Amino acid sequence: MSNDSSKAKQNQVDEAVEGEIITDNENETVTGEASLMDELTQANFRVEELEQALAAATAKVDEQKDSVIRAAAEVDNIRRRAAIDVEKARKFALEKFANELLPVIDNMERALQGTDAEAEATKAVYEGVELTLKSFIGTVEKFGLKVVNPQGEPFNPEHHQAIGMQPSPDFPANTVMMVMQKGYTLNERLLRPAMVMVSQGGAAVDTQA
Repeated sequence: MSNDSSKAKQNQVDEAVEGEIITDNENETVTGEASLMDELTQANFRVEELEQALAAATAKVDEQKDSVIRAAAEVDNIRRRAAIDVEKARKFALEKFANELLPVIDNMERALQGTDAEAEATKAVYEGVELTLKSFIGTVEKFGLKVVNPQGEPFNPEHHQAIGMQPSPDFPANTVMMVMQKGYTLNERLLRPAMVMVSQGGAAVDTQA
């Protein structure tokens, strides 16, 4: 066999081996790229899962935060309402008792009106009742009870109850000209309105003479 033939065969073998090597390398490259794509796809799925889990956790935290804020606001409202109720109970716990005392005060005032302070026979009684009434009024005032005695004041329908109106040259129109029964308040709340007579103003003057 000639040297040229041997070289040709050797070249064919070398080319075949080289072709197989290239094919193997290409196959390895394709396989490597496919494997890398799979890993990237799985990584993307995992990232999406983590993002969804994070969004769900964030929403849960926000929901719990809102619940805590609402609960705290409700607790504050309950505390405020309780404080208001306690304050009202403290101020007006004596309301029923105070109402029962008003007739006693009225009777002592009537006793003074029916007693002559200058007569020797009744002077001592008058002074005793007057002193007792002043002491009694002073005591109940310490607990928020106040007298409504609007003689000469403008008529106030919130604290006064008019039983009638009369002309009067001495009092302007819509002025209390007489108090038939005093009113009372307890810590600014009306217990009983004052029973009053209201002036219509001066009588009309007859100019025809």
